[in-house]
Amino acid sequence: MRVYWPTTLGALSALEGDVLASGPVLAHAVTPALRDYFADADPRDLEEELEFIAMTDAAEESLRLLAAAGGSARRVVLALDVPDPSGPAPERGAWSGPGRSRVELAGGLLLSQLVSVHVDAEEAEADVRAAIAALPAADAGDEDARFTVESVEGHDLLWYDQSELSLLIAVGG
Repeated sequence: MRVYWPTTLGALSALEGDVLASGPVLAHAVTPALRDYFADADPRDLEEELEFIAMTDAAEESLRLLAAAGGSARRVVLALDVPDPSGPAPERGAWSGPGRSRVELAGGLLLSQLVSVHVDAEEAEADVRAAIAALPAADAGDEDARFTVESVEGHDLLWYDQSELSLLIAVGG
């Protein structure tokens, strides 16, 4: 199963060894709720679109991690291939927002599972900072602040091969 794990460059620079995160881990993936919401979409493009939405949800969570931790103003999402979870399917979550794609993984995430790294370009930093500043008001229901937070989605995350992770950490994105 492909999952999208939100993180920050600062958190990645502190990693040691092959363990990215110990379980349980919250990540994002194509969930039943996400599939239900887009049931009427064109099936030819659906899987790629659903994965993009899950990655976008993870990017919003990365924004929240940046707000809590400070540091670089670049959202970071790691794409990893993990074993399908055993047991019952997760309950259907929210129809909108990051809850629609959120999954809890019992096991940890390993560097060996990493497929790709997605990071904001330098040009996105001003909008990311504005979105971080607007988060409290957006969460309180301010529509203008919510627009500022959502506008950062206009910046596509850049794609990097998993082999480039150490270079990204070294140069700070």
